[in-house]
Amino acid sequence: MARDKLRVLQVMRAPVGGLFRHVADLTRTLAERGHEVGIVVDESGDAQSDLKLAGLEPFAALGIHRFPIPRLLGPDDITTPARIRALAKSTGADILHGHGAKGGFGARLARIGRKRAGAVYTPHGGALHFDPRSLSGGLFMTIERSLLRLTDALIFESRYAQKTFASHVAQPQGRQEVIHNGLATAEFVPITPGPDAADFAFVGELRTLKGIDLIVEALAPLRAPDGRPATIIMAGDGPDAAALRERIAQLGLGERITLAGIRPARDIFASGRCVLVPSRAESLPYVVMEAAAAGRPIIATNVGGIGEIFGPTAQSLIAPNDVSPLGEAMAAFLAAPELLQREAEARRDFVQSRFSLVHMVDEIEALYQSLTI
Repeated sequence: MARDKLRVLQVMRAPVGGLFRHVADLTRTLAERGHEVGIVVDESGDAQSDLKLAGLEPFAALGIHRFPIPRLLGPDDITTPARIRALAKSTGADILHGHGAKGGFGARLARIGRKRAGAVYTPHGGALHFDPRSLSGGLFMTIERSLLRLTDALIFESRYAQKTFASHVAQPQGRQEVIHNGLATAEFVPITPGPDAADFAFVGELRTLKGIDLIVEALAPLRAPDGRPATIIMAGDGPDAAALRERIAQLGLGERITLAGIRPARDIFASGRCVLVPSRAESLPYVVMEAAAAGRPIIATNVGGIGEIFGPTAQSLIAPNDVSPLGEAMAAFLAAPELLQREAEARRDFVQSRFSLVHMVDEIEALYQSLTI
């Protein structure tokens, strides 16, 4: 099918986490399909962020632009949308796609006076974790409601995110679609850990939100059927890394827990026999999709859109924010790993049919095209 060439500006605050993974995948694939893409991101950064953005330069025909996009509300939230608007005019952008709360804020305000450009917003979950009953949460939801009139289409990466947005913010009256994140073909190649692999693996931000404290407490008493103490490899970094190390030392688990730093997820999947995702809150975590696509057993909590990834195996999800069900599930895996392995094979088939990168970009591209007619 012939495609009209589009000019798209992707707007986000920081190149981190699943949000950036989504933007990067979308940018590369749109560029490969002949569209021109530009990226707007906060002017602050570090060497790692700069390296990530540099990797996208060959795919960003409209450039990578660093504007001040603060985490909290401030004067830059008045001036930056004006700069994005000027950029949209100079590049002839057809679509302004805001990702995350601040990306969506800037992209939609930049649409004012730009009748030619369609404004698309993907919340990406983070904003939906605010409590609307709190002062800050109430203010944020009020701002979100006011921006709906500037929104031509909402994209939710999960049905959970769509439902939460409707209950916390408002039921959108305009265009809205659920388009799941997707994985590249190579990510569906199965992984088989080696004989020296740890019993468990964790990949993600080292934050209590991700349940890293629960992992340590659950691991401490665990033994394999032969009496060997259970082990885990944990990859990532984050604000609670120091507290994690302190707790590991207090429990004397230094020889049983390997902190691997920031590493590719598939490397860690090959280094542990069962992937742990005991998050207290999520939207549609890439790590669960990646582990499922690789055919790895997963122990995960029933939060956010994880059940949408688990599909026919969702009955095995455990309750969040509780050491007991996590410890019981880990002990069950140690006793009979073949049960979770069989489940993993069924889940991989489900994910492969529904969570591909090609399908994701097809759906988003079609939405973009419909807004330019």
